[in-house]
Amino acid sequence: MTGPRDAAVLDDPVAASLHGHHAHLARRLGGAVSYVPDVATFSAVSAGSGAAAWDDLAELLGGAAFADMFSCPVLPPPDWPPVFVLEGRQMIWTGDGDPGVLGTAPDPGIVELGADHVPDMLGLVERTRPGPFRARTRELGTYLGIHEQGALVAMAGERLRPPGWTEISAVCTAPQARGRGCAARLVRALVVRITARGERPFLHVAEANTGAIALYERLGFTTRRQVTFRGFRTP
Repeated sequence: MTGPRDAAVLDDPVAASLHGHHAHLARRLGGAVSYVPDVATFSAVSAGSGAAAWDDLAELLGGAAFADMFSCPVLPPPDWPPVFVLEGRQMIWTGDGDPGVLGTAPDPGIVELGADHVPDMLGLVERTRPGPFRARTRELGTYLGIHEQGALVAMAGERLRPPGWTEISAVCTAPQARGRGCAARLVRALVVRITARGERPFLHVAEANTGAIALYERLGFTTRRQVTFRGFRTP
């Protein structure tokens, strides 16, 4: 399992993922890199590369395009109009919470979601708004779901993959299934999968989502740092 010094890759997890495990899902130009459009919205520029990297990103994305910079530590030139700013936090799994996370037997109610589940996944995302999710987002990693009476009512999956780490994301539950522990079951199952391959789970959550923060803390996650998520429009 990764140690504290390995957490430095989480300072810019999008770039670390696109230059590593997700290189096959990247498009690049000079000092800029971004996921292919149907997979994810996130982009990154090389730290310390100056205005040239932002010019590369503008050319890569196109004019007046949305540049989702996630928690990129560098800011664009002033002629890039802001689209959104969201305060949040980055949490890492320390295993200090729920003692049953790694000792729980496989949950028979959880299934792995494949390509044939994409319409249902997109429908659930539309109803619950857990964050960016597109037609090919499931290619980022394993996605798990819970069905009730044939309908997908909850899911969670793997997103960013910096070296030694896997991000848990798209944790969402349909309104009619909330309060039954679906999110906790799915996060536990993902923690087991991630740690079994020698990696460490982490996640991001909006600062205002206090209910989710409390759940993640119960499951053994602790806050590593505060982050600001930003999006811009290319000039």
